[in-house]
Amino acid sequence: MDAPGLLTRLAGFFADRPAGDAWLVGGAVRDALLGREIHDIDLAISGEASRIGPAVANHLGGTAVPVAAWNVVRVALPPEDESGRPFLIDISGYHGPFEDDLRSRDFTVDAMALPLECWDSDDRFDTIVDPTGGQADLVRRILRATGDDVFSADPGRMLRSVRLANQLGFRMDPDTTRAIRRDAPLLSQVSAERVRDEFLSILAADGARVQLEILDRLDLLCRVIPELEAARNCDQPRAHHYWDVWGHLLHCVEYAEAVTAGHRNNAIYTMAPWTAVEDSYFSETVGDGHSRRTVLKLAALLHDIAKPQTKAPDAKGRIRFLGHSEQGAEIVEQRLSGLRLSNRVISLVSAMVLHHLRPSQLRQGWEMPSRRAIYRYYRDLGDAAVDTLYLAMADFLAARGPELSPERWGNYARMIATVLETGAEPPYKEVHARGLVDGHDLIDALNIPQGPLIGTLLERLREAEAVGEVSTREDALNLAACLLAERG
Repeated sequence: MDAPGLLTRLAGFFADRPAGDAWLVGGAVRDALLGREIHDIDLAISGEASRIGPAVANHLGGTAVPVAAWNVVRVALPPEDESGRPFLIDISGYHGPFEDDLRSRDFTVDAMALPLECWDSDDRFDTIVDPTGGQADLVRRILRATGDDVFSADPGRMLRSVRLANQLGFRMDPDTTRAIRRDAPLLSQVSAERVRDEFLSILAADGARVQLEILDRLDLLCRVIPELEAARNCDQPRAHHYWDVWGHLLHCVEYAEAVTAGHRNNAIYTMAPWTAVEDSYFSETVGDGHSRRTVLKLAALLHDIAKPQTKAPDAKGRIRFLGHSEQGAEIVEQRLSGLRLSNRVISLVSAMVLHHLRPSQLRQGWEMPSRRAIYRYYRDLGDAAVDTLYLAMADFLAARGPELSPERWGNYARMIATVLETGAEPPYKEVHARGLVDGHDLIDALNIPQGPLIGTLLERLREAEAVGEVSTREDALNLAACLLAERG
């Protein structure tokens, strides 16, 4: 069902109630005025939402769920097909003058209302109630808070302001910006789940680096991830040609977005391996309602987060960051757990941070990696293997910045493509699942007892099969016998 059809059914449901009793509010009115497609619907009704919400859900064939934090009842309608998403209707109740309810909302462009019974009438826009000047701000393309206490009343609105301004392509009103900076310390009062949802939505949008910089200027970014503060002004050796750790992390997010955006009319990104297979892969939802593409950008932001605390000179006086991958993975696990991310996302980001240097270590010099090195890479990284290859490309680009050598980048991108192509070969990809022999075969043929040795031999045989050293059961058993003899 599309939004117009749903609004018609809602208007029919409320037809026997007094005129002006149900209002279309918030983003639906804003998007209608902007000529944008309406996705979700906010309704304001006189009285208690808890009473009318379940009746609406029953009328539409949906499910009603109370959202206690906002005194809202959310009605979720199932998608028409598996590829769709649920349609959401948020129903809030108000008491007293309706305009006071509108003035209590966060931004002027979301503080407008349209009588539900007028939503499709020819003069519908003439019936809009707009007590805070939202229509004028739409024309000026400005996001402005409805009052000075908007963020102290609900600090979660500070993150929402960044997301919404980017979504609409609006600039933020200066007084609103000053109010956010003033109230930024209040972000600690917001639930971890809400911070997580807003932050990931900001990362998910195009132009994430710029949005992270805006969060930083508003004193919000390091309140979401405090460990980032130490990266500011943390210099790096000449190998990182242009930016300190802070700049490198933000630009790595930009490049992670670019290398997963598909081939564009750009000589640099056209070199990155990309097909419909990769596009589908990075569009996959992996947790918290977000795709691998968004999770990759999160890993790009965090991959060098432990560099400041591991920075030290080696015996020759060269700056090194020994152990930053391992310590970084620990920091990531703690921080993302605190933000209530799903276990799968935490595991994926932690693995990428731990192994982000691994792709560059697969080869020596300009030679392509061996099949054995590629096998071990996929064996060790599992679900994070492909994602880490794209993080490595983003890291490579962010390390060189404007001083990028097209020749070196082209060679590096070809190396990544080789690892991707080899890892996608069916015999190679499936070798862990099938194998030429199992533990019982080894016990029977070699007369050895059960124990850890069986697992060691099986892993060595799987590797030999992947790189083409054995191809039959007999070959595998002969190699196992030789390996056993070498052990004495």
